[in-house]
Amino acid sequence: MSQLICAPETLADRVDSPRQEKGSLWAIVLAGGEGVRLRPVTRRLYGDDRPKQYAALVGARSLLRQTLDRIGALVPPERTVVVTLASHARYVAAELRGAPTPYVLAQPDDRGTAAGVLLPAHWIERRDPDATAVVFPSDHFVLQESAFMCHVADIARAARHRPEQMIFLGADPTEPEPEYGWIEPGETVGRTARGPLNRIRRFREKPPADEAALLLRAGCLWNMFVFAATVSALIEAGRACVPLLHDRLVRLGIFLGTRHESWAIRQGYSLAPRANFSRSVLEAGSLPLAVSRVPSLTWCDLGTPIRVAKTLRSLGLSTSWLAS
Repeated sequence: MSQLICAPETLADRVDSPRQEKGSLWAIVLAGGEGVRLRPVTRRLYGDDRPKQYAALVGARSLLRQTLDRIGALVPPERTVVVTLASHARYVAAELRGAPTPYVLAQPDDRGTAAGVLLPAHWIERRDPDATAVVFPSDHFVLQESAFMCHVADIARAARHRPEQMIFLGADPTEPEPEYGWIEPGETVGRTARGPLNRIRRFREKPPADEAALLLRAGCLWNMFVFAATVSALIEAGRACVPLLHDRLVRLGIFLGTRHESWAIRQGYSLAPRANFSRSVLEAGSLPLAVSRVPSLTWCDLGTPIRVAKTLRSLGLSTSWLAS
């Protein structure tokens, strides 16, 4: 368990001036996945095929609501962009009812995580060209939320001062998990309040089991896929690594934030290629990337029934309903 102490109410002041309007910190929440591997679980709970981010798998709140509440200590709803699919509209509406609402960017089709990251980067850039953004998956469980968000605040500040870099959070692995992405850290290139920033030598997305075992022994980290960067760095990464997708998104720019936005996104996505951000962008090896090691926290990507069961057991909660 982490011993870090950081009052949630001071988090935003660690990155933004309260009066700052340009160059502010934004949050991008990736909520466009279908959660196919957990569909039997969500069907058992709700009687429908809702994606896992709209399900309460650990506790009374859905994974998306947990994510938004966690982010809210650092980034206000008006600077939070949730990227989802148009087909998820009824679940999104139910989640956001009666609460301060973030902006929802509904993709007409799933074009992979590269589009999920880069579309909101272009959208934010139209409003705040000097913005820094932190990208969050919507299907993670974090027990020590305050300590975790303190670490996020630190990499956001570092990204603001190192505008050419993307800075990732890396977790100490506990097993050779082949379903996670892995980061090989290199030399120290800077520091945050919580420790060193290391250059990333390479990413390895979901390696075979034998390679995962080698990465574990070599001292590599799990990629938590939580990272901070200026929106200009994100857009440049798209231009360099996924140029066809970048070209489609650039063409949307003049329409984003207008009444023609939905139409323009549909047109752009109709010919946009599908691309995985980890494989197409991070594994390319041509970008300036850094990692900050997260101290020992209870964290899990709830991507499979096995991981849900492990998390529930670690919290002393019943798993009987998973097998009923």
